[in-house]
Order: sequence, then C-alpha cells, then structure tokens
Amino acid sequence: MKICSEVTMTERLFEEKQHASLYQKYRFEPPDELKELILQYLDKKKGKPHQLAVDLGCGTGQNSRPLTAYFEQVVGIDVSKSQVEQARAVPGFPNLTYRVGTAEELPFPDGSVDLLTAATAAHWFDAERFIKEATRVLKPRGCLALFGDGDNMKIHYESCGNHLNNIYEEVMQILLPYTSSKVTGANRKLKDLFEAIPFPDKERIEIIPIKRQLSIKNVIGFIQTFSMYQAFLRADPSAATALLERTTSRILEEMKVSSTEAKVDIIMEYFCVLACKPE
Repeated sequence: MKICSEVTMTERLFEEKQHASLYQKYRFEPPDELKELILQYLDKKKGKPHQLAVDLGCGTGQNSRPLTAYFEQVVGIDVSKSQVEQARAVPGFPNLTYRVGTAEELPFPDGSVDLLTAATAAHWFDAERFIKEATRVLKPRGCLALFGDGDNMKIHYESCGNHLNNIYEEVMQILLPYTSSKVTGANRKLKDLFEAIPFPDKERIEIIPIKRQLSIKNVIGFIQTFSMYQAFLRADPSAATALLERTTSRILEEMKVSSTEAKVDIIMEYFCVLACKPE
C-alpha cells in the first residue's frame, strides 16, 4: 500500500541514531514570533484553558518543549524511535511526554485536543488521513498550527553575502537528486494541505522572515540534518563528507576567518497554516 511505503520511507529517513543526535544539536526551536502568532490565534479562536497540545512529527522536541509553558499537558509524537529517545533525554519538563506513533493514528479520545502542531513535519503526512484524524481529536474550536521554513535561506556576512549564498545554493543543487518529493510540499508552503483542510476558518501565512545568528559550524550542522543530505550520505558517504569539508573551507576562505565559531547572520522565511475546527 502507498501509505505503508510512505511511513516506511519516513522512518528510514529519520531513524538513524546519528541523525537524531544531529537533530537535537542543530535544529532550532520555533522563533518567538511564530509561537506568539500561534498562541494568539488559539486565544482568539478558542480561549483558555489550554489543556492539551499535541506536537506531531516532534523529532527531538524543539517545538514540544516551548509549548509546556502554555499548556497543562504536552504530548510529542514521532514515527522515529531514535528521535523520540533523543527528545526524552532532555530533562526538566514534567508536563511533557513523548510517544512513538504517526499523525494519522492518534491515541487520543474524540474532541480532547486544544492544539495540534507540526513543525517542519506536515509535508510527510498522508493528508487525507491526517485531516480526518485531526478533525476527530480536536475539541470544538480547537486549532491546527502547521509550520516550517522554506528552502530559501539567505546568509549575510559583511560584504560577502552573495558569495556565501552562491555556495549554499551549490550545495542544495548537489543534494537535489536526493530530495524526496514530499519535501516539495514544504517548499510549496503546504499549499495543497491547506486547501484540503475542510474547516471554513483557516489562513495561510506564506512569509514570516526571521533573522538568526549562527556559527559556521552550526550552519554546516544544520545542513547535515537535512533528509536529502542524509540520503546522499547513505548513497555515497565519502562524497557527502567531502561536500561538507569543501563547503566549510570555501565559507572560511570567503569570510577570511580561520575558525568555524565565526558568526554569520541568516534569514529564514517561515510559513504557517492555521485552522480552527467549527463548533
């Protein structure tokens, strides 16, 4: 069946312990601007109390952990056991639990969830089954918040930003043959999934620009977390490793620095799909 093959593919892309470790180390928490947007939407559409938030495709918990400050209970769910193990290893969140599972079969009663979120994950879901399940578990006026970042990250450093962006674009072109068709759903900013959501009350914000400062080391680490880089690494380990080494050297040379701890500014364009289940 198609559904089974897609789940197996997703497990294969993210199940390796090394990949999960990279996710924990180099993936970002959602920016404050995005968290505020989602919480304001929930407050406006449903209001308090905020009892249960469920973070789908939670990975190593970057989106799950910040939710604990606003909800009585948070549950993170991911298809990858290795990702969930990494998430569970982070202490200090007593109202947060994790489960291995899929977005299409949720272990919650009907009408029990205040907020369903997915950070850079919804493009992997089977849209029809996920929407049916989301409709089942959400409370009346409960909300969906599905978000991610596009493929147009820009790097800035003094006067060499254009050259650094060219280097990054060359890396992405090399990885293109290893890019899953599912990733194009994210690059389309979940347009198809948004249109399939049956709730009348919904909106899609295509560009939320966010500026961050990262070390060169963290930029390279972030690239390592990409599913297409991991696919390249499995197909040709020596070429994949050489790509990162060559990219690091080129960035250092272009910036005229010697340490990968040197900082660059990056601008990422987030997008967000928000929807509210009717009464």
